[in-house]
Amino acid sequence: MAFSPVFWLYSILQWILDKIFSPEPPPPGARLRRPKVAVIGAGLTGVSAASHCVGHGFDVVLFEAEGRDHLGGIWSKVNSTSGLQIHSVMYRFHPSVKYEGGYPKQNQIVSQIEKLWKRYNLEDKTRFDTKVEKVYKDPQGRWIINNPSEGRFDGIIAAIGTCGDPKMPHLPGQETFEGEMHHSSQLDNVEAKGKRVLIVGGGASAVEALEWAVGTGANEIKVLARSDKWIIPRNAFVDGLLAFNIFGQETLFSWIPEQLLRIFFYRDLKDIAPADQGLFTETPMVNSEIFNQIRAGKAEWLRGDIQDIEKNGIWFNKRAQGVPKGGPGHTKLVEGDIIIMATGYKRPSLSFLPDEVFEEPYGPPRWYLQVFPPEQPSICANNCTYVNAIGTVGSYHIGVYTRLLLMFLVDPLTTPKTWWMKRWIDMTSTLKSLAPTRAFDFFTYSELIYWFCFVVLINPFRWKWALFVFYGIGSDLPASIVEEEDKVRNGLGYQKSYLD
Repeated sequence: MAFSPVFWLYSILQWILDKIFSPEPPPPGARLRRPKVAVIGAGLTGVSAASHCVGHGFDVVLFEAEGRDHLGGIWSKVNSTSGLQIHSVMYRFHPSVKYEGGYPKQNQIVSQIEKLWKRYNLEDKTRFDTKVEKVYKDPQGRWIINNPSEGRFDGIIAAIGTCGDPKMPHLPGQETFEGEMHHSSQLDNVEAKGKRVLIVGGGASAVEALEWAVGTGANEIKVLARSDKWIIPRNAFVDGLLAFNIFGQETLFSWIPEQLLRIFFYRDLKDIAPADQGLFTETPMVNSEIFNQIRAGKAEWLRGDIQDIEKNGIWFNKRAQGVPKGGPGHTKLVEGDIIIMATGYKRPSLSFLPDEVFEEPYGPPRWYLQVFPPEQPSICANNCTYVNAIGTVGSYHIGVYTRLLLMFLVDPLTTPKTWWMKRWIDMTSTLKSLAPTRAFDFFTYSELIYWFCFVVLINPFRWKWALFVFYGIGSDLPASIVEEEDKVRNGLGYQKSYLD
């Protein structure tokens, strides 16, 4: 790799972040204290959350439904050519992560997850091939995973993500197609050189499949999308600016970034920009290369509806910009040799959680800070309840959510009451009542940071935990204060903390 002063500075930054903010791993065999936390899912979020718990001295057990080869979650299942669409500075899922480039590929991301897993001695705390089917409390109020033989826990972190098994909808007449048909996550052994590739879908998976097809030398590439989605530049500065919308919704000024994108980014390809959908309503795709491929004639982006499958292609009703799905258009046969189903993934189910956490109107994602169900604040559904956002799923917030849960468990005076959790949800819903989406169906990263700041500042008993919650610094001081408070609580007959 050629020397890059920018990446050299980035490497120094990663080293500094590791030294300052990574909690010290406990020595092998060390006794970790309560609260004891069950982490469900050994993907990126689960491993990161478990590392934060262990690094701060709290015991965990990590439950993973699949085998050791699936450590890393969805990243262990996608193509080896898959990589980050956003810059890695926005995907630092733990302070100790050290990337070797701005847009690392799948193997490097999985490698970082495995290094984190080993650094915090999580091998002995991970139970592979253990599917969590139910979570309930014993008479003493401690959580049980499946059955008592798995142990008892003070808190639960559900980290099952939003991407499960590949979604492969049936297309009318697909049995007649004489070419190959694959899901976009299963392309490692597919040969597309010199072939005509049809990509069904218009989301991030379609963009990734398009890049794969270009890289493998496909002769012709056509993306068949049902709707238009916003595409934003692969630029950390621009992406950060868009995530800076603290309101987390469309505003009177949203037309400004939308027009700037059309003029300076889409330019001659404005036809594929959404005509009637705001930028702050749905997760945008992050890619700068796709437009270059279209302009170079290597790819074509078509908007419309699939009518039928023939032996040599797809009958496709191409619609003009602004015409809704199923509307009138021009139907023609789009010929191809390979159909790639860029149709995403099934969302994993949280149904193993207690029934009361799903009671309306406070079912997910309408939870406290989007992840804590009001009926059970000792549960944190980290990174598995969001719908759409501008920001990142693999960054700073994983640690903040984890430390908020630890604070709630350790210090009863900081634990939110169900009534107040619901009032926060109602307040947020009211503030976003004019948004074109429901309040918790879209947010930005700056709005998320505002949520964190608000819930810490609103309760004076949480102030002593602020450095710990936001930066992972100084847990011993607030914990010692809690121990003194325990003496008072014990004398008055109130609930003690879980510290031991």
